[in-house]
Amino acid sequence: MALIILGHPQLNKSIANKAIIEEIQKNDSDIEVRNLAELYPDFNIDAKEEQKALLRHEIVIFQYPLYWYNMPAILKHWFDVVFEHQFAYGSKGDKLNGKKLLTSVTVGSIEKEYKPFGKHNFRIAEFFKNIEQTAYFAQMTFLDPMFFHGTSAVDGFTEDEIKERARLYANGLLSYVEELV
Repeated sequence: MALIILGHPQLNKSIANKAIIEEIQKNDSDIEVRNLAELYPDFNIDAKEEQKALLRHEIVIFQYPLYWYNMPAILKHWFDVVFEHQFAYGSKGDKLNGKKLLTSVTVGSIEKEYKPFGKHNFRIAEFFKNIEQTAYFAQMTFLDPMFFHGTSAVDGFTEDEIKERARLYANGLLSYVEELV
């Protein structure tokens, strides 16, 4: 069904991403979750194993927290190693052709802070053009990213509120993925 590439470098310290993954694993055994930090704590990513995982699924979900307006380093490294020439692109690089790419991101700040001339100066979706272009370059179908805002206690949410909202978000994500199948 779907593959989740979990790019959180410290899931044990996470509230939102941890709750999302736990809810997904509790409710859908058909989704394969590959926790990059757990599989590759030394960043020594096995490209062939990751490519096999990609080939097993038609929907690829990248789940991670927004770090300085980008993906965590382990996920960026994963792309650099796994999306190699003649696999993801090149004259014979059509292995991902037609697969759906969905980005699911937790964002510490609330949504209204992401607007022109706001606290973060840009709309949140503007920070994901690199992934959109990667999908197009790899002949994948890019799906609009999903954002779970307000995952930081700084915005007044308690840990329990974040966990409950994450649970609801995960169920929405699962429903969306079922529609895509």
